[in-house]
Amino acid sequence: MAHTILNPDGLHDPTPFGYSHTAAVPAGTELVLVAGQYGSGPDGTVVSADFAEQVKRTFHNLGIALAAHGLDLGHVVQLRTYVVDHDVSKLGPITGAVQEVWGSRPPTQTLLGVASLAAPDVLFEVEAVAARP
Repeated sequence: MAHTILNPDGLHDPTPFGYSHTAAVPAGTELVLVAGQYGSGPDGTVVSADFAEQVKRTFHNLGIALAAHGLDLGHVVQLRTYVVDHDVSKLGPITGAVQEVWGSRPPTQTLLGVASLAAPDVLFEVEAVAARP
């Protein structure tokens, strides 16, 4: 990977919650910015009304977007996640999906609770920054 993930001493261990505190990208590394992805099929329609299914499909779609640049999910250094009507019960599916993809080395992540997203049936969206070595 072209980047370093670091969780400094003196801060809580965020990895059980599906994120890391910091990521450093060396000079000369190309950044790939991925617009908000959501749990849609190839035709753009949401694949399920189930929140957990939307989360899984969203990360699948993020992988497709990165592959178009010759990258994979391991190149992600930052996530920004948007959750409609966020409550604590939604953390489980998000954390589970992040841990499934990134294990003990998740990217930095900020979660934002929002009233709605672009379409009424979209419950979860993620945008990403990836680093190409």
